[in-house]
Amino acid sequence: MRNKDFESQHASLHPLAQLDRRGFVTTALVAGFAAATLPVHAAVITTDAAGLDAGEIKIPVRDGSLPAYAAKPAGGKNLPIVIVIQEIFGVHEHIRDVCRRFAKLGAYAIAPELFARQGNPATVADMPGLMRDIVAKVPDAQVMADLDETVQFARRNGGRGKVGITGFCWGGRITWLYAAHSSEVAAGVAWYGRLVGQGNDLQPKNPIDLVGGLQAPVLGQYGGRDGGIPVESVETLRAAIAKEGSAAAKKSELIVYPEAQHGFFADYRPSYRAEDAIPAFARACDWMRSNGVALQKP
Repeated sequence: MRNKDFESQHASLHPLAQLDRRGFVTTALVAGFAAATLPVHAAVITTDAAGLDAGEIKIPVRDGSLPAYAAKPAGGKNLPIVIVIQEIFGVHEHIRDVCRRFAKLGAYAIAPELFARQGNPATVADMPGLMRDIVAKVPDAQVMADLDETVQFARRNGGRGKVGITGFCWGGRITWLYAAHSSEVAAGVAWYGRLVGQGNDLQPKNPIDLVGGLQAPVLGQYGGRDGGIPVESVETLRAAIAKEGSAAAKKSELIVYPEAQHGFFADYRPSYRAEDAIPAFARACDWMRSNGVALQKP
């Protein structure tokens, strides 16, 4: 559900919102689910927008504006902030629904489309092409800067409380990176993202390289049957945190759900596993609460 008053209000709050969008391939979100994820699984969860201000917005950044989705309690002020980081499929309906779930708990939840300069992942059905032509071309430095702008935008629009960040798959890795990058973050929840590996010019470091500088504790949630993020990499990170982690890192927690696959929270995909996803989301919310992100109880 799109709230035009909400969109109009947000678009007018900053002069940069009207900047020319040259250099941005994606200037608006695609309705529904990403092409690469179709058909949608029968377990898909739909959270309504009743009682919320929710819809697509534009976040002013240094070189234009990012399309994004935001949801918050209608008329809400001084709210905790939850930044929701996309999977490789962009800010499609599942990510928007996650924003509404957090908004129902009293948060200002916002999901920026972090691939906007490189392409529109929601329209690409070819997974290898999606990874090669869009995801691999997104610099970490660009993402960190865009998230900084996203936090400041949220603060100008009713989000005054502490900041939580959560991300899935590609966004799981970004959650760890941003918890090391920003002193604004109070708590992170990372879901099945890459933890170790060789860096490159655009993505030079992985979570294991940053444990010494982590500024906020992160709850990492992983699948025991995840072929892409093996349990061995989780244990490697756990050992690195114990050996050389910062104080915040040592407060972090890594959980492996033995029977879960990659994407076990993604209710629109066959990988969804309700018996793990439901308690994992409750645990994520409790984690944020315990670290000062004042989410309401359901």
